[in-house]
Amino acid sequence: MIISKKLEQMINDQVGREFGASLQYVSIAAYFDAEDLSNLAAFFYRQADEERMHAMKFAHFIIDAGGQVRIPEIGAAKYDFKDATEAVQAALDWEMEVTRQINGLMDQAIADHDHISKQFLDWFVAEQLEEISTMQTLLSIVKRSKENILFADDYLSRNPIVPPEGEAGGAEAA
Repeated sequence: MIISKKLEQMINDQVGREFGASLQYVSIAAYFDAEDLSNLAAFFYRQADEERMHAMKFAHFIIDAGGQVRIPEIGAAKYDFKDATEAVQAALDWEMEVTRQINGLMDQAIADHDHISKQFLDWFVAEQLEEISTMQTLLSIVKRSKENILFADDYLSRNPIVPPEGEAGGAEAA
């Protein structure tokens, strides 16, 4: 195995957290779907798919590094939101937490002098900047349109705030 047992365990934990994020984003998408806000729903369904893809990237890396994938228990997603602001704030809070987690993985790779893992994690570090920026922008739009959330939904239909797959910083296939 080319990664330390400690980093292997930490990455396995991250696999679970990424799958958990996917479930949370499905829950947020369903909230918007139930409110007939189709563009916000579609945005979060795409986010859910992206988080699942991240989990799979981590899982494939563990296998490629000679480790074993051991997905931890995944907690239930929050499904009740008082309004759109709370739903998007939950997404931003989650992305801030994921950034701390990715930084922890990077810190361990550096401590292990594991340049292979560090190079793999570099993609996730850059991805987190995009994720946080996207959620901050969306939260700002939702807050400004609080009295008329249809504005935020319509805004997304005309102004995508994330690059399409395959573009710089966008989601990549696992």
